[in-house]
Amino acid sequence: MDDDIDLTGPAPQPPISVIDYSERIPNNVGLATDRRLQRALESWQPRFLDWWAALGPSLPTRDVYLRTAVAIGRDGWASWDRVPMEQYRWGIFLSERGEPQQIGFGQHKGEPAWTQVPGEYRSELRRLIVVQGDTEPASVEQQRHLGATAPSLYDLRNLFQVNVEEGRHLWAMVYLLHAYFGRDGREEAEQLLRRHSGHQDSPRILGAFNEETTDWLAFFMFTYFTDRDGKYQLGTMKESGFDPLARSAEFMLREEAHHMFVGTTGVQRVVQRTAQLMAAHGTDDVWQYGAIPLPVIQKYLNLHFSLSLDLFGSETSSNAAAYFTAGLKGRWMETRRHDDHVLTGATAQVPVVADGVLSQRTVPALTALNLDLRDEYVADCERGLRKWNGELAKAGVDQRLALPHPGFNRNVGAFAGHFISPSGELLDEARWRHLAAGWLPTADDTGLVAGLMVGHHQPGDFAGWLTPPSTGINDLPVEHDYVRF
Repeated sequence: MDDDIDLTGPAPQPPISVIDYSERIPNNVGLATDRRLQRALESWQPRFLDWWAALGPSLPTRDVYLRTAVAIGRDGWASWDRVPMEQYRWGIFLSERGEPQQIGFGQHKGEPAWTQVPGEYRSELRRLIVVQGDTEPASVEQQRHLGATAPSLYDLRNLFQVNVEEGRHLWAMVYLLHAYFGRDGREEAEQLLRRHSGHQDSPRILGAFNEETTDWLAFFMFTYFTDRDGKYQLGTMKESGFDPLARSAEFMLREEAHHMFVGTTGVQRVVQRTAQLMAAHGTDDVWQYGAIPLPVIQKYLNLHFSLSLDLFGSETSSNAAAYFTAGLKGRWMETRRHDDHVLTGATAQVPVVADGVLSQRTVPALTALNLDLRDEYVADCERGLRKWNGELAKAGVDQRLALPHPGFNRNVGAFAGHFISPSGELLDEARWRHLAAGWLPTADDTGLVAGLMVGHHQPGDFAGWLTPPSTGINDLPVEHDYVRF
């Protein structure tokens, strides 16, 4: 099975929990029994809908073929139907737990998981939830104009599915803020709708979520690289000793899989068309045939990979150590690690740039947890590249795509302020900037890509710069009218 489809691997089947759609806010958290919380969230809901109308998808539609969660178990939790997007039933869904949970790492290892916020960790937990929550509406804002230039109704439907699920992930974090953090939480929930991607005065918290998504190649790269960062961040929260956060993250991971599938297959289809035309015409210059040259695809890859690496933070971090020790964030697949889950005395190697040389130094493993997570992420990214390069090999094309060196184009961590080529060569600033046009998208590149971005809004009609998918959505034909205007 594709790793972008099954994120959790073999695991015991959790019990099925049906979501109550009779409520104004669909949920499986018993919202009706807490009238005060229900009223607070119902008062937030109109502001969310105002935000969606103002900064959500800008292309008007009648209805979209979307999946909606109806149960929590891993099997059969999604229902498919045509839905007017503004009437999508956003709600609050937490994964079920079987037997009582224990904290699996840090100084509280073995203690019962918290069902309320521990007072000593209140501000740290709130910050984790706010930062995660801020990314969800940000990506919707970044992608709001893409519908007009969708390469097909299939792709347009996938965009809208990603959008509504990001909206639901915002609801997940807002529920935690309202339910567990009192007035401070309610104020933070309001701010999640007041910050806007790229806004000069009130930007989103993380830099990658203030970048413009200029075109569909950028969207596919974003859903491959940046949503994959989200997978790994949610994976650390899934291990959290704060049980409501862990259960929220676990459910969100199931929806996140589709976002990465969109990126993986989207880039694959772009590469496939480019490779076909390169082989057919014996040239690397496929602009003239209405496709995107491989060097430009590589530039987009370089940009989005480097932006996404910054989201992991500095390689050495006392905050990451404190979160782990406190039991707030674990490591990716914490329960599968073969150590003491406390990291007493453990060390790790982290990169350092000193005296014009790239090298490493030894630090306590607790302070290198950001790098540990980033290394897991990079290995995952490599798996997708093998699929893309497989398309080049099948077409008989010799060139290959590659991830740039982790120090390339970095603004956070050990490599920030240094000028490192995609191959890992340390350069002076003048030479790096002279060569950068060959490594990162230029205005000419994005302009030429934009010239290919013409909307294809008829069933079965696909843009010529990517191949149609091999199968449709939910066993429907590729040519199905997934979106109606």
